[in-house]
Amino acid sequence: MSQPTIEGFGATPLDIRNRRNQKAIRLAFGAMTIMLIVPVVIILALLIARGYPALSWDFFTTHPVDNMTKGGILPALVGTLWLVGVALIASVPLGVAAAIYLSEYASDNFLTRLINLAIINLAGVPSIVHALFGLGAFVLFFEFGTSILAASLTLAVMTLPVVIVSTRETLQAVPQSFRLACWSLGATRWQTIRKVVLPNSISGILTGVILEVSRTVGETAPIMFTGAVFFTPHLPVGVLDQTMAMSLHLYSVSTQVTDVPEALPYGVALSLIGMVIVLNSASIAFRMHLRRTKKW
Repeated sequence: MSQPTIEGFGATPLDIRNRRNQKAIRLAFGAMTIMLIVPVVIILALLIARGYPALSWDFFTTHPVDNMTKGGILPALVGTLWLVGVALIASVPLGVAAAIYLSEYASDNFLTRLINLAIINLAGVPSIVHALFGLGAFVLFFEFGTSILAASLTLAVMTLPVVIVSTRETLQAVPQSFRLACWSLGATRWQTIRKVVLPNSISGILTGVILEVSRTVGETAPIMFTGAVFFTPHLPVGVLDQTMAMSLHLYSVSTQVTDVPEALPYGVALSLIGMVIVLNSASIAFRMHLRRTKKW
């Protein structure tokens, strides 16, 4: 039995129409979300179904053999870790320092606006252009040769805007009252940044690191011209060595090598995605730990 509606307080036609529109908009956004998730699930399911037969302990711990039609991916796996690690070492400190200057020291003038515009434009430059820059700058001009160092520095330049933008936004999210409280107690600007602002921004900085890792692992063009090779029987022992890489290895066994078992390219692709997931999961777990210890 429905309850009587108090006259003057019932739903008006406008309220009914707004609720109907709200429900339609919610369903539309839900459908869009599902449309984004479903292709990812299908791709992962396809990779697992076709690539799982290729996965084994030997696949991760041995070198490719028989013109890369058999064997494992150990050199590419180790080389990718080298490339990512050196790129992070090169880009994160520089990116954080640039973000600190732009957020905490630089005034709003034509120069800083020009720098911000340059950072945004740098983020949109195609990776092949970064590859040519790395070839000219690091391989030829600085004479690093085709090496891990040249490839990693190219990747660092390419991903530097991600670190700068994410760090700057995180620094600006720290309440201004924190800075004012420190300054009122006699702390210098650098002491405030080092003791208050940066500790409360670490979790956001790690977000930029996660995005950088995801992009660095999957890039092919920048490393193809600067340090990655089609095949090498040796594991890298220093930054001036050449190396194989997962992304280039996947491209090679998919398009350049003949008589490759059907499961091999899918196994390499699945391993590449697994590497990204593992590296990002470690960063996300550390970021969540830092957020739990946050004081505000």
